[in-house]
Amino acid sequence: MCIKQQTAQCRVTGSVLRGGRLRYVRGTTLIELIVFIVIVSAALAGILKVMTLTTGHSSDTLLRKQSLAIATSLLEEIELMPFTYCDPTDVNAASAVSTAGCTAGLSQDVITGPTPGTATRSSLTSPFNNVADYSNYQMSPSLTNGIVDVTGTVVSGLNKYSASVAISRAGTSFLGAADNGAALQIMVTVTAPDGNTVVLDGYRARYAPNSF
Repeated sequence: MCIKQQTAQCRVTGSVLRGGRLRYVRGTTLIELIVFIVIVSAALAGILKVMTLTTGHSSDTLLRKQSLAIATSLLEEIELMPFTYCDPTDVNAASAVSTAGCTAGLSQDVITGPTPGTATRSSLTSPFNNVADYSNYQMSPSLTNGIVDVTGTVVSGLNKYSASVAISRAGTSFLGAADNGAALQIMVTVTAPDGNTVVLDGYRARYAPNSF
């Protein structure tokens, strides 16, 4: 209970009766209150920032995982393809020991695109059937409406992703072989809707002259 209601000191500190003696109890000043509000506000701002970053990065992680899954799947698909001197449909594919033994127009020495040039990944009559066919292959929202499977069907939920394939000769650097065409390096790049990319690479070696 305040005894001296009319004084400024009473308004700031107040007073109570304890054990029959008058004791003053100090309250909170305006400056202390302001400092407290500032400290709490700073702490809350930090917590909110951490929550915002966590929420944002959880979405980024999902996009990255999806990009990695796309890149892994496409790289595995390419690595499982035959790696021959000639197109597998060539009658000389099983016997040729160099690209010179292939029928004209069916040599797989070209790594700038599919052989024959009319082949496409999802074609039923002339599909990709050799590692080199995938060189410069691309999937994007503008070209294929996003990521498509081997039948050409757009994969649900992946219409905003892009993927590209680059193939280069690596027989000398990878195998130490005199023939630089004895191995190919396959590089798959996948771009997520947020613009971030995932790059995977692998190698395919020709372990026998005409092996599939």
